Amino acid sequence: MNTNTTLIQSFKYAFEGIFFSIRHNRNLRIHLAAAVVVVVASVYFKVTPFEMGILGVMIVLVICTEMINSALEEMVDLIISEHRKEAKIAKDVGAGMVLVASMGAVIVGLLIFIPHIMKLIR
Repeated sequence: MNTNTTLIQSFKYAFEGIFFSIRHNRNLRIHLAAAVVVVVASVYFKVTPFEMGILGVMIVLVICTEMINSALEEMVDLIISEHRKEAKIAKDVGAGMVLVASMGAVIVGLLIFIPHIMKLIR
């Protein structure tokens, strides 16, 4: 097997996963829209490169947790066809992971943007 073909195929599969997630996951689309708002606000408020880096890491963290949660939900649905307590727990923990990451991102966003907003108000 050609190594380059395998690497190219791996990237193809990865992009297919990203595009599938965007098409089929409403919550991911919401997170992406919020990310666009954050990036636009970052440009408007002229946040420092360091602050933009932190915001970028938080955006990636939230998007990744949403995609992990989606993969977890798909796997649970594939393995378990009937309603089971363990399946519910797995799905709830995945959703909780996204909520924790999102809440952390909001806190970081507030810590970064509030000083910039206060300068604008003064």
